[in-house]
Amino acid sequence: MSNIQLIIEERAANIGSFMVGRLLPFRQKRMVGPFIFIDHMGPVKVNERENFDVLPHPHIGLSTLTFLFEGSIMHRDSIGSEVEIKPGEVNWMTAGRGIVHSERTPDYLRHSEKHLHGLQIWVALPKELEQMAPEFHHIDKTQIPTWQKGDAEFKLIAGEAFGKKSPVPVYSKLYMVEIKSPTQQIVNIGGELYGEVGLYILQGSIKMEGNTFLPKHIIVATNSKLCEFVIEANTTIYIFGGEPFLEERFIDWNFVSSSKEVLEQAKQKWIAQTFDKIKGDDTEFVPYPLRSKDFK
Repeated sequence: MSNIQLIIEERAANIGSFMVGRLLPFRQKRMVGPFIFIDHMGPVKVNERENFDVLPHPHIGLSTLTFLFEGSIMHRDSIGSEVEIKPGEVNWMTAGRGIVHSERTPDYLRHSEKHLHGLQIWVALPKELEQMAPEFHHIDKTQIPTWQKGDAEFKLIAGEAFGKKSPVPVYSKLYMVEIKSPTQQIVNIGGELYGEVGLYILQGSIKMEGNTFLPKHIIVATNSKLCEFVIEANTTIYIFGGEPFLEERFIDWNFVSSSKEVLEQAKQKWIAQTFDKIKGDDTEFVPYPLRSKDFK
């Protein structure tokens, strides 16, 4: 019996002046464990006249995880955080009852040619923490647990797995693991995982159940305990997932909640511009779209 429940291919999505590859949510699979939203940014080359500028916008009910492969982004938010994120580092922002943030090209790069490539991820909060106070944490790449298994290098970006724990302060049972291999080898990690599991291929390929899978696809497993595959040479993949929530989650624009009433309240609050502002970045904002896409 196949352990492949679903194969999800990246779909192009516009986030303003920037195109991304959207992986989650998907009409047949809204979430994998607590992971509710995944965008693949780039790779893109930006000239000296262009910049990556995501204007101030709000979130509720989720944590954002930004992980770059290439480039640099300046993060600012309404609780006073101002941090540049570089490749291999983790930006973990928990919106809770509400936060506003912007993501821009740093000032020192704005008039030069630059590249950007990475993942933008939303992780839904447990129902009892959806209204918690907002938080922000920046984790240096030297703090991320890294180890070898055969020729493959493993990195636990967030959560708990393989008997290890990432310093990223998550609020539910989850994991996000990077695996890079310079050679072909068999990878059997089923005994180390739990809950729901997805496998994202960034580059290279894997073989599973007689099929070859290429980049820009997520493979969702039927049983996390049966996660075995052949990773080909020069391949990078991400394993993510965890325990699913009992309650359904709804998305309206940048808001996530188990309550549609709470989503409507957040929408009206943003339209009225009564969310807290970002100090030093409060003259522009992303307006609530006239026809927001709810992935329900």
